[in-house]
Amino acid sequence: MMQVFYTKKELTAFIAETKSQYKIIGFVPTMGALHIGHLSLIEYSQKSCDITIASIFVNPTQFNDKNDLKNYPRNIAQDIEKLGQLSCDVVFVPDENEMYPVTDNRMFSFDGMDSLMEGEHRPGHFNGVAQIVSKLFALVQPDKAFFGQKDFQQVAIIKKMVQKMNLPIEIVACPIVREPDGLAMSSRNVLLTPQHREAAPLIQKTLLLAVESAQTLPLEKIKAWVVEHINSSEYLKVEYFDIVDENSLTSLKRFQRGKMQVGCIAVWAGNVRLIDNIVFNL
Repeated sequence: MMQVFYTKKELTAFIAETKSQYKIIGFVPTMGALHIGHLSLIEYSQKSCDITIASIFVNPTQFNDKNDLKNYPRNIAQDIEKLGQLSCDVVFVPDENEMYPVTDNRMFSFDGMDSLMEGEHRPGHFNGVAQIVSKLFALVQPDKAFFGQKDFQQVAIIKKMVQKMNLPIEIVACPIVREPDGLAMSSRNVLLTPQHREAAPLIQKTLLLAVESAQTLPLEKIKAWVVEHINSSEYLKVEYFDIVDENSLTSLKRFQRGKMQVGCIAVWAGNVRLIDNIVFNL
């Protein structure tokens, strides 16, 4: 029977009891509006951990756009029901006062990784992510934490945070889950108009073609082509596309054979911002 906790006090008591039994804790932090992608993370945790804990909290400090925060989809009752159906052990549903009783002014350093791509277009976003994830890690004390590979840059930054804070937590990146037509699953997909939803699968189709072209075309040409191809749709506008080193996230000028490099993209579909990525493994 899944337990639902709304306060840090309840959660802390449960964690203390679980730790005393030497159980392996898996943790899936979410902002709710759960879809199959989130639920797949719960299943990954359940396969390798004794106890799986999910959290639902729309974190205000990672939104640099107040409208985006206001419009972010929320349906906590439905989310709790979905987690219950999967037999998740615990869901933690704090409110803002519970997580931020006082303003969090901590500033994190990610050696410049947070100023690239998403960071460049969403200033302060990753500092807000680090604030909430570090708070949740301190409460849950997980052995493993599970994140979706769709947020590729976020996963890299959380790994860096764990390393810098010397936390004994394994960060597990899980594969992107897609709609049948290839669109990466996202809580924001429900906000798309029918026309924008119909156009959106072009993002992944273009990335797949880019990987094929990488065998013969230079990197800079592929970058330009991806932007041009997606922008040819009247419903899509590329904000950025870059091909980066998987660890440092630095932009590459040419493909490196035998190394993993990742193509990361953000696209506006009307008022909805979609992100995706693909591995170039040459």
